Amino acid sequence: MAEQQSYEFVEVKAADIMAERQALWDGFTRFVTIGTGATIVVLVLIYLLWG
Repeated sequence: MAEQQSYEFVEVKAADIMAERQALWDGFTRFVTIGTGATIVVLVLIYLLWG
């Protein structure tokens, strides 16, 4: 027999949504910056070793 589940709904405020989106955007831009830097370093190392 299935258990009964109860859900508690809380009010979601625009500030909460914006804070979550800002955190995601900050993480994305940090990832892109580090990824771009790592790619440049690898390409420079390849150029210096085999160029």
